[in-house]
Amino acid sequence: MMNAPPSAGMPRPNSQESLLLDYIHRLERHRHDRRAVHVHLSGLAAQNRREHHTRIAGNTFEQLVKLMQAQVFTLANADLMVIYKAQAQDEVEAAVVKLRFLFSDDPLVIEEQRTRQALFCTWYSLDREYDMLLALAQKMVQDENAKRNATSEKNAQDAKLQANKPKGSPFTPELLHRVESSLGQADLANLMRRQAVCAVVGKSPPAPVFHELFISIADLRQTLFPSVNVNSSPWLFQQLTETLDRRVLSMLNKHDDRTLEGDISINLNVSTILSPEFLVFDDNVKAGMRGTIVLELQKVDIFADLGGYLFARDFAHDRGYRICIDGLTYSQLPFVDRERLGADLIKLVWDPSLTEEKDKKTEALRRIGVTRIILCRCDNQAGIEYGHSVGITLFQGRHIESMVQGDPRKRGLRARPRG
Repeated sequence: MMNAPPSAGMPRPNSQESLLLDYIHRLERHRHDRRAVHVHLSGLAAQNRREHHTRIAGNTFEQLVKLMQAQVFTLANADLMVIYKAQAQDEVEAAVVKLRFLFSDDPLVIEEQRTRQALFCTWYSLDREYDMLLALAQKMVQDENAKRNATSEKNAQDAKLQANKPKGSPFTPELLHRVESSLGQADLANLMRRQAVCAVVGKSPPAPVFHELFISIADLRQTLFPSVNVNSSPWLFQQLTETLDRRVLSMLNKHDDRTLEGDISINLNVSTILSPEFLVFDDNVKAGMRGTIVLELQKVDIFADLGGYLFARDFAHDRGYRICIDGLTYSQLPFVDRERLGADLIKLVWDPSLTEEKDKKTEALRRIGVTRIILCRCDNQAGIEYGHSVGITLFQGRHIESMVQGDPRKRGLRARPRG
């Protein structure tokens, strides 16, 4: 076989499609005595196009190849393309007859015999149809290239997902019990993180509106159970977050700083808002400060018990707190009606795909109310620029935090995942 000429976007120089295209290019000046037959083995039933079938089909033309009367290309989809000298027409036709006999029980061959249409193979005369065959070969290369690129991208994504997949032993009920016992005695103050939610208007610097308080799950895992994959059981993880909620409220209840004076948000489960620990927390909040405290809830937790959420929401609103639905992607917005759920705010996860079909998405965001949206996980300036273009002025994320504090050590902080 010959090597294909270099070409931008070629999947690999020795692919059969590339070699076929190269061979057709070389025959441009010798096309007058050349013909071709395209045997559509890809149209056969799956059981008739296994590897050994393709090998047998290719070997049918072996003698002609040895005599240098033909060249055979076995394509990625199992089709055969045979280019041969006109003087070998009878031998090639005889080989095709053998193939039809080999696959005589296949629905493709049966249909061809019934309709008398050329379904099993297509014949070409290079003298008259050279350009047609050249275009076909070029399309084959393009299709194979696209297929290989898609496969490469998928493999790369799979490898990335595998690399990012949390490692460790399963999270079991027994382990949860031990962890909860440890949490009761552990000093979690050094695991408490703050991240600002800021108003960014025009070119003015970010102005903090409130600070989200949360426990760093990554640091907690490293401290208490480094060998465990806490995400292996969503329901046990949910119970763990409920325990963390109570510990966070307990720490805030000590009010050894000014946190309970307001301008904060805390991640809570719906059940936590109805717990005795929250009532103690509520008693410790200074009068008039509840309106500056935001309770952040996860969509999964809300819809797991909608009745419980509605009760907790009404209780929180009666006490003066504001409700924020955290971690929504654009695709989830049609299923989470902020007004009907009675939420004051939502956090929309920034993603570059928001810039696609922008007019349609902008209209959807304006229906929600852009003043009620916090664009979160803004890790670069692009998120702020997009937000400004649709009217959003509240932002959160590593880029915002670095702008506010100028401390690179805080770039890796992120609110704990929930549910």
